[in-house]
Amino acid sequence: MKEFSDRMTRLPPYLFTRINQLKREAFAKKLDVIDLGMGNPDQPTPKAMVERLCDTVQNHADTHRYPQAKGMPKFRKTVASWMGKRFGVPLDPDKEVVALIGSKEGIAHLAMAVLNPGETVLVGDPAYPAHFNGVILAGGETYSIPLKPENEFLPDLGKIPETVARQSKMMFLNYPNNPTAAVVPDKSVFKDWIAFAKKHDLIVCHDNAYSEVTFDGYVAPSFLEVDGAKDVGVEVHSFSKTYNMAGWRLGWMCGNAKVVAAVEKFKSFLDYGAPTFVQLSGVAALDSWPDTARAIAAVYQHRRDRMVEGLHKLGWAVPKPKATMYLWAPLPEPCRAMGSLAFAEKLLRDTGVVVAPGVGFGPGGEGYVRMALVTHDNRFHDALLRIKKFLVPEKPKQAVKNKS
Repeated sequence: MKEFSDRMTRLPPYLFTRINQLKREAFAKKLDVIDLGMGNPDQPTPKAMVERLCDTVQNHADTHRYPQAKGMPKFRKTVASWMGKRFGVPLDPDKEVVALIGSKEGIAHLAMAVLNPGETVLVGDPAYPAHFNGVILAGGETYSIPLKPENEFLPDLGKIPETVARQSKMMFLNYPNNPTAAVVPDKSVFKDWIAFAKKHDLIVCHDNAYSEVTFDGYVAPSFLEVDGAKDVGVEVHSFSKTYNMAGWRLGWMCGNAKVVAAVEKFKSFLDYGAPTFVQLSGVAALDSWPDTARAIAAVYQHRRDRMVEGLHKLGWAVPKPKATMYLWAPLPEPCRAMGSLAFAEKLLRDTGVVVAPGVGFGPGGEGYVRMALVTHDNRFHDALLRIKKFLVPEKPKQAVKNKS
C-alpha cells in the first residue's frame, strides 16, 4: 500500500488518543474512572430542543431530505436575530450567515476554503487543536502567537515579526479561550485585532463558542460588535456547550460575506450541511435564550467554585476562571519537572482521574493541565480525595516495637 497524504503525517497525535488508550486500560483493570479530560457536556440537552426534534422527525417528513449547505432560511434568520439581540450585531441572513455541522467542522472548512498550500496562518498557542490541525489539513503553515500568563493569555500582536505578518493570510483567536479560560477585558482588544488585520490584509476568525458560558457577571462580547470587524473577518458559534448539544453537531459562522460565501461553496461540494431537523432544534434553543443558557452556565459556575476551592485546600493554586467549562491548572510544584503528559498519565493510572495534558494544545500549553467540569457534582468530591492522595501520599506507618 502506498504512503498516505503528507498532510496526515504532518498532523500531531490527537490530544485524546493517548488518554483514551489509558482510559481503556483503566476500564480493563476495573478502575473507577472520573473523566475530566474532554469538554463533553454530561448534562442532557434541554427538553424544548429534544421535543422539537421528535416532533419534527415524526411529523415533518420533508425535513428528512437533503438540507441546504448554507442552512435553512429559518435557521439563518433566527441566528441573525439572536446576534442582534445578544450583541447588537446586524447580519444579513442570506449573505452573512452559514450553518455548520459544529464549529470544529466550520473552522477546518474555513481553512480549506481560503488557503493555498504553504500559506501561513497565525494561531494562538496554546489553542483548541482544530485551529492548527485545520490549517495543516488545508496544506497551510502555522505561526504560533504565544499566549502567556503574564499577559492574561491575550495575544501580543506587536511581537509578531513584520515579515511573518505580511506573509500570513489568516489569524485564529478564541475568547473566552479554550484551553486557558482567558477572557478579553473589553472590546478594545478587538480593535487592535482589526487594525492589525487591515494593516496586513488578514482574515480574522474569532471562535466564540463559549460566549454564553460565563460567570460572576462577566458578559463576553462579540468580535463583530466592533466597527470594521466584518471588513476583515468572521465569528464562529456553537450549540455544543451553551445548550448541551455537543452530539447534535450544530453551529454557525457569520460576518464577512465573502468569507461566508467561500465556506458555503466549499461545503456544497463536500457535505449537505446540518440536518434540517437538527437546525430546527437549534432554532428552539436560540428561542429559549437567555433562560436555558443561564441555567446551564450556573451549573458550571457551581462546579467551578467547588473544584477550585477544593484544589486550593490541597495547596494546588488553580485560578478561578470567568468563563468556559474548564480549569487551566499549572502543574503542582512537586510535579512540574515531569511535564504535563507524564503527569496526566500518572494521575490516570494511579487514581482514575482523567485530565487533559496542556502540551496537547500546543507547546505553549506545557506546564499545565486542563480540567473539564463535566461530571456529576458528587464526583468532584471523589476526584478531590483522589488528587489529595496523589499529591500528598500517606506516609507508611511505622511498626510499634514490642517492649516485652
